[in-house]
Amino acid sequence: MNPKATPASLQAQVSGSSFYAGMRVLPKAEREAMYAVYAFCRAVDDIADDQQGDRASRAVALDAWRNDIEALYAGGDPGQAALVADAVRRFDLQKDDFLAVIDGMATDVAGDVRWVPFETLDLYCDRVASAVGRLSVNIFGMDRATGVTLSHHLGRALQFTNILRDIDEDAAIGRVYLAGEHLTAAGIPFTTPIEVVNDPRIDAACRPLAAIAHRHYAEANAILATRPRGHLIAPRLMAAVYAPILSRMEKAGWSAPRTRIRTNKPALILTALRLWLFR
Repeated sequence: MNPKATPASLQAQVSGSSFYAGMRVLPKAEREAMYAVYAFCRAVDDIADDQQGDRASRAVALDAWRNDIEALYAGGDPGQAALVADAVRRFDLQKDDFLAVIDGMATDVAGDVRWVPFETLDLYCDRVASAVGRLSVNIFGMDRATGVTLSHHLGRALQFTNILRDIDEDAAIGRVYLAGEHLTAAGIPFTTPIEVVNDPRIDAACRPLAAIAHRHYAEANAILATRPRGHLIAPRLMAAVYAPILSRMEKAGWSAPRTRIRTNKPALILTALRLWLFR
């Protein structure tokens, strides 16, 4: 990651993301800050998902990010964290939220996540998803308390949706992000990731997580319905696009073989336009 990345280069990184349509309509300062936060998240996520690197070297790479974030907030040489320095200064982003994201990625580096207790899964999702929302709150100009609550619910809703969508891809690299309680209740033994996700009872293990995700979408939408202050097209867009993906997965079921349901890019752009026009 180049700590001296330009706004144009950061935009190029984000342009392939489903978040891009929501970010590009933000005012310039907010837009560039979100691009920087996204680039940070992408950098540490790439370390966590690097299947070519050994765990020790990936842990060192994450620790380097942790040390640079600490240095940034201590007024020292921020190293690669210079990437987010302007956003931190301009929008008072919180150090703990950056560190939480790194902690989440460190979970994947320390060992492949497999059928952990739901409480552990929920903490993981707080770190890799809701913490990103908390980093966005000040940039969006939200009331902090309202934004943190929205981040709690929407982050988990989106992450649980991704977990249910990416079952096969995750199992292929040795990970199963489904809760151990849900697998046990469905009668699925903890054998290997591939065997677990191909068990004919897997649908019964996925539906409880889908129900929890729906509850988080409902809580997030209830907050958004109050029209809190701030630039909220991005969270509205993510809720509007990903909740239907979850419903489509429920309709199709999770029994193998599964077809991965993808984001419809033209529909996403039209949804963003509608939300921008009628915000």
